Amino acid sequence: MSKPIKTNAMRQLDAAKIAYEPLTYVVDENDLSGIHIAEQVGLPFEQMFKTLVATGDKTGPLVFCLPVHREVDLKRAAALTGNKRIEMVHVKDLLALTGYVRGGCSPVGMKKRFPTYFYCGALDFDRITVSGGCKGIQLLLSREALLRFLRAETADFCIPIEE
Repeated sequence: MSKPIKTNAMRQLDAAKIAYEPLTYVVDENDLSGIHIAEQVGLPFEQMFKTLVATGDKTGPLVFCLPVHREVDLKRAAALTGNKRIEMVHVKDLLALTGYVRGGCSPVGMKKRFPTYFYCGALDFDRITVSGGCKGIQLLLSREALLRFLRAETADFCIPIEE
């Protein structure tokens, strides 16, 4: 019998006494989209948050958590964070910077604490999901507790994904 997976994100939430419910899904390396994952776990896109990491020309690394069916509006995000411009961190640099890989990047448990922003739509839900820190696990937890733990701000920095 295999031992249950315990990621760094889970260990940090446990240490902070923040309850969470792990939601598992089948990883499809051909489709790591949050939309595909939301359909598997049976949650609305608006309640499931993906984590994207960017770099600001003035601030350095920034973390953006947004619903899986949206994308970051880079101009709006730059203005929000006091940057002239921001750009997304390249996938090849993600592990070294955060400790996480694409498809398993969580705002909880990164190597360092970076300024973190959640899309304001998170305020519509008592509980939201974020990555559990590896592919195949989402964590459903209190939005309020998560935002407080991360010292995250909420703002409108998203646009719908263009088809």
